Amino acid sequence: MAEFVQVETDGAVATIRLNRPPMNALNTQVQEEIAAAAAQVTGEDAVRAAVIYGGGKVFAAGADIKEMAEAGYGRMAADSRRLQAAFTAVAKIGKPVVAAITGYALGGGLELALCADFRVMGENARVGQPEILLGIIPGAGGTQRLPRLIGPARAKDIVFTGRFVGAEEALAIGLADKVVPDAEVYDAARALVARYAAGPALALRAAKQAIDDGLDVDLPTGLEIERLHFAGLFATEDQRTGMRSFMENGPGKATFAGR
Repeated sequence: MAEFVQVETDGAVATIRLNRPPMNALNTQVQEEIAAAAAQVTGEDAVRAAVIYGGGKVFAAGADIKEMAEAGYGRMAADSRRLQAAFTAVAKIGKPVVAAITGYALGGGLELALCADFRVMGENARVGQPEILLGIIPGAGGTQRLPRLIGPARAKDIVFTGRFVGAEEALAIGLADKVVPDAEVYDAARALVARYAAGPALALRAAKQAIDDGLDVDLPTGLEIERLHFAGLFATEDQRTGMRSFMENGPGKATFAGR
């Protein structure tokens, strides 16, 4: 049983729950438990979607500064590789994933949220990459995932200043997908991904991989990635179910088995 990161499953939706009071600081143990939770969600066929949640008060207020304050280059070269690998495991979950953000998501906390497909924020939530104020830069994807999401100029402003971004601004620049009252964040996040949970799991995974992998290559290569995923789905039971249901009953009425 993990100490700080639990996977709680309700129907087809799993919650990866961060629980290291008071601020969910992302120390080495938490990073390792996040990677294990991502592997569990990935491997459970009954899970069709996931929520990453830090609780009602805070999502995650970044790395554990006490743990790294005296570290040298050699140690951090290794530690940052482990940190990035843990977060990449979340990004590679082949299912719809939403981050439910209350309170603060700062530094590594925001970088973890960036690994989700969607972000739901509470009205009073604050996000940011304040590493520059410590004399360093983001090291868990902030300089890479953030500009891909909101554009390089906006990302540079957030990284260069280390300022906190409120929920309404985050929504306006595409950093958040939905803003709701703080008390409704978790339920809104579950509702957002629950609508995908009954969909064709293999097609959803293929769509996610095609989009994410295609962002890192040129258009012709991206189109080839798409073509291969598209053709491969014609080997699935869900493709036959979906097309047969369309012909017999019209669109949107198929029940998919995830095979």
